[in-house]
Amino acid sequence: MTPQEFDWLRAFLKQQSGLVLTAEKQYLIESRLLPVARKAGLASLSALIAKMKETGQASLAATVVEAMTTNESFFFRDKTPFEHFTQAMLPKMLEARAREKRIRIWCAAASTGQEPYSLAMCLREAEAKLAGWRVEIVGTDLSSDVLEKAKAGVYTQFEVQRGLPINQLLKYFTQTGDTWQISSSLRSMVQYRKLNLLENFSSLGQFDIIFCRNVLIYFDNVTKVDILERMAKMMPADGFLVLGAAETVVGLTDVFRPMTDRRGLYQVAGGAQPAARPRFAAVGGGAAPGPTPPAGASRFGGIGR
Repeated sequence: MTPQEFDWLRAFLKQQSGLVLTAEKQYLIESRLLPVARKAGLASLSALIAKMKETGQASLAATVVEAMTTNESFFFRDKTPFEHFTQAMLPKMLEARAREKRIRIWCAAASTGQEPYSLAMCLREAEAKLAGWRVEIVGTDLSSDVLEKAKAGVYTQFEVQRGLPINQLLKYFTQTGDTWQISSSLRSMVQYRKLNLLENFSSLGQFDIIFCRNVLIYFDNVTKVDILERMAKMMPADGFLVLGAAETVVGLTDVFRPMTDRRGLYQVAGGAQPAARPRFAAVGGGAAPGPTPPAGASRFGGIGR
């Protein structure tokens, strides 16, 4: 791969996914895209890039983008954000939403589902407090492949051993051979949709809590600010944003303010006031008619097990 080809590929990936690759990341491109080239019957990365430049190669281009996006994930990753969820965010929402009894959560980089399912387990553990509530978790990702895995909820022994306590493994998963599948009741608590954060995502509706962890670090500052400010417009004045340990809003935008006593947790700042939201914003926009939650939303106290 020539320097010119490398520069073209970097520009292509930034345009398509927001991914910013520095010159020293060439090894990452080679390790992830050589298998893509071979699968396409191409002998080298130069041949792959030449093929991508041809018309009618949208499928190949999408495969390249998916191969380059990072999909690392595991259950209860970093632990602290889930402690913040159970100790700070959920109690606040239970108090603030006592009248409407509804919470919407967005996992903006859901990958293979470990994060949204970890939240689902936290909610299930608090089920007694959530009797009669409607809770919806929406998980989005750029990659169709990882979303299909997330929907299936099937994980290897190695994957369930990463961060998942043994009691929750036995409580919420069923073993089949060398794999474990998360229960259908937890799978039903999460809706998955393919989404590129560079595109307009306002049709998802309003969210009380947004998890956007370990994805902004791959974007430049202009892209980070754009995404954060668009997210703020989708949240109520008391909404919560969760970022990864290496991410921050400080020095980027003032639409969120950090909670000084809880690392990685942010709240909507006073200036980011969203428009009035519908009674229950279903994925794709619009309010769901009547009291019945949309597909994927769980009504605690009436959900099947």
